[in-house]
Amino acid sequence: MLFTETSLKGAYFIDLELKHDSRGFFARTFCAREFEEQGLLPAVAQCNLSFNTHKGTLRGMHYLTPPAQETKLVRVSRGAIYDVIVDVRPESPTYLQHISVELSAENRRALYIPPLFAHGFQTLTDDTEILYQMSDFYVPGYERGLRYNDPALGIVWPLAVSQISEKDTTWPLL
Repeated sequence: MLFTETSLKGAYFIDLELKHDSRGFFARTFCAREFEEQGLLPAVAQCNLSFNTHKGTLRGMHYLTPPAQETKLVRVSRGAIYDVIVDVRPESPTYLQHISVELSAENRRALYIPPLFAHGFQTLTDDTEILYQMSDFYVPGYERGLRYNDPALGIVWPLAVSQISEKDTTWPLL
């Protein structure tokens, strides 16, 4: 795996090292030892799957507050998404800054998201499937969110929103 730290400290793009032969290729998508060598938390408490029927579906921007903290490793197994994370660590020099990346089945890129980062995505294709590895269990009552279209964040989504939950449209503005 190839680890590239983003401009938001602690968040990484993870690209695969493909080993090709006449059958196709083989690649490691997760290795606890390699994550530890990068200073990343390799724990996996649960894995989640998100299936999204319609292009333009938006989910997010979600995060957990202490003591319920989690890292996420996000990868697309079918279709493509525009993935966004926002640093919500108050003491961070990049507080409320965001980055975005296209994750797709074709590019096989993953995004490692540390604790106290809001996360959301918009599907770029119909029938998109996203896999999450989570470092901790979901704890009800600690979930928070940022409004996906909050002008203070300045996130530019690539498509008109076709589907979104009521909860995601009602997070408070900064």
